[in-house]
Amino acid sequence: MDILRIEGLKKTFNEKAVIDNLNLVVQSNEIYGFIGSNGAGKTTTMKMVLGLLAADEGEMYVCDEKVRFGDTPTNRHVGYLPDVPEFYTYMNAAEYLKLCADITQMEKSVQKGRINELLKLVGLEGERTKIKNYSRGMKQRLGIAQALIHRPKLLICDEPTSALDPKGRTEILRILKEITKETTVIFSTHILTDVERICDKVGILYEGRIVKSLDLNQASFGEKGIVIELSEDEYQTLEPLLDITHIEGTAYTIANHSLEEIYNTLHAHGIYPSKIAKEHKSLEDVYLEVTS
Repeated sequence: MDILRIEGLKKTFNEKAVIDNLNLVVQSNEIYGFIGSNGAGKTTTMKMVLGLLAADEGEMYVCDEKVRFGDTPTNRHVGYLPDVPEFYTYMNAAEYLKLCADITQMEKSVQKGRINELLKLVGLEGERTKIKNYSRGMKQRLGIAQALIHRPKLLICDEPTSALDPKGRTEILRILKEITKETTVIFSTHILTDVERICDKVGILYEGRIVKSLDLNQASFGEKGIVIELSEDEYQTLEPLLDITHIEGTAYTIANHSLEEIYNTLHAHGIYPSKIAKEHKSLEDVYLEVTS
């Protein structure tokens, strides 16, 4: 089932097209990474999906229901975690989630169980400290809990790990991966390593549209080529003989030659590099290819 479907979406600010004919599909129980540089239009897209910003053209559907600006019954299916969530900081985590449960009109008989379940999920079980004393990571974890209070079909996260230290990022990614048992997740980010760690699908946003869609569950993005480490003198020797390109530092790539040809050439000239390997493209390699 398509949890989110976007068709021909357009949005212009001051005569500049920020989103231009954007098409996107997110299916149930997957984590979709929505990646692009800062200012690419990721947050703008999410605000339109939430009905907080009017689209100039195009249509959006959440659980097959059309999203309408300013009239957003589709948001009953959606949880939202902004990049910097705000709270009533004089409360503790349980008190704040109780408020969220009341706002969503959750039955009193199920509130306590749901709150305890979420506090355990995000690692805040038994935490009595006031929110004003929380670290950034704790606030992000509480933000996920409040976004999930009403059991949404879709959780939208806007840059959830951008300002966290490595430990905090790991905790947030673990939680997002775990909740796909019952919730679909779409999160925007420019941290490609986070996407590679947990996402099932990826859409690369560039110049207002998805320029590349990827399935991260497939084996490879393709071959990068033969990567070899050489000294400057060794490179000068091999340059006339092989199709060799400098990457950075002492690293080079060799294209259009088999490993046998390369090994024979190296041996013939007494060159024995510290590294030679056939490497596959990373998400970063693909991203740079389609946005350069």
